[in-house]
Amino acid sequence: MDIKRKTDAVPRIARDAARHGSGDAVAARTLTRQVMVGDVPLGGGAPVAVQSMLTARTTDVEACLTQIDELAALDCEIIRVAIPSTEALPGFGEICERSVLPVVADIHFDYRLALEAIRLGAAKLRINPGNIGSLDRVDAIVDAAGEAGIPIRIGVNAGSLAQEFQLRHDLTQVEKLVSSAVSFTRHCEERGFSQIVLSAKAHDVRTTIDTYRLLSNQLPHIPLHLGVTEAGTFLQGTVKSAVGIGMLLMEGIGDTFRVSLTADVTDEVLVAWELLAACGLRRRTPELVSCPTCGRCQVDLVSLANEVQQRLQSVRKPISVAVMGCVVNGPGEAAEADVGVACGRGSGAIFSQGKVLYTVPEEHIITALFDEIDKL
Repeated sequence: MDIKRKTDAVPRIARDAARHGSGDAVAARTLTRQVMVGDVPLGGGAPVAVQSMLTARTTDVEACLTQIDELAALDCEIIRVAIPSTEALPGFGEICERSVLPVVADIHFDYRLALEAIRLGAAKLRINPGNIGSLDRVDAIVDAAGEAGIPIRIGVNAGSLAQEFQLRHDLTQVEKLVSSAVSFTRHCEERGFSQIVLSAKAHDVRTTIDTYRLLSNQLPHIPLHLGVTEAGTFLQGTVKSAVGIGMLLMEGIGDTFRVSLTADVTDEVLVAWELLAACGLRRRTPELVSCPTCGRCQVDLVSLANEVQQRLQSVRKPISVAVMGCVVNGPGEAAEADVGVACGRGSGAIFSQGKVLYTVPEEHIITALFDEIDKL
């Protein structure tokens, strides 16, 4: 493949899109070609899908399946598994057979692992153009995936770009990422393979946003997997992901994503769903509306809100629940809540859609609140 010919220039319109955002961004997600990962659709206007990655190793099949069940219970929809060596393959095959979620094989360096993962039942592959090897090896993977009818995610990373792009001093980091992704995608398409999902991640939020804007402009038909890679531990990683992924989702860019955290894997899914809900795209669990504390508050609002949040974990209703510290920020500020409480001295007014239903003593607030939630 003549890489230089295909990557010498990034069109001015695309550079402008990277700086200023896409023009008709709301429509971007509906323009992508739909591919199937097991029974989960990506692209073509399908709901933005939530993914995560196992921390358990495939040599411990039961640990992997337990983790998958835990993630599925939190509404994770696709799971990715690392295949670092041939020792990982036997367990991977059994995991694919028994998993309640479609399983993606994450492959680096050795193309033969990808071929074997396909044979063992992978619902999708993830390969990195920066380290998978020569084009004849790429072609072997593409042909095998085509025969099996499964998609490939072309996963470009800022930290592992192929040398032919990394050494291009005439390109910015964003342009290097996009050029690599575009070049690899076009090669696959020219070979007749169209079941492609694309990602191009960096740990820097601005680089990530600009890269995906540019990709959406250059390859509007390719479903995009969003992510801020190596985002960090729970707090920093959540903030960086919320800004980077959230901004793109609000612009209509992105068909699936993983929140990458150095934390418990279940946290990735919990944060992902909160992110989708905050963007107004999908909600499956309750939203908690709670005010900041101040000198007017006459109850232990922090403990109250935390207890409500904890109990809401088991509720599977897309409702809004308000816990407000005083009448100033009570039913008026949270008038749209399905149910809520406005606290006073030693008591709480239970309300719904801004209308007060009744008042209960402070010690009965939680019970009364969840009695009303059960009625919804």
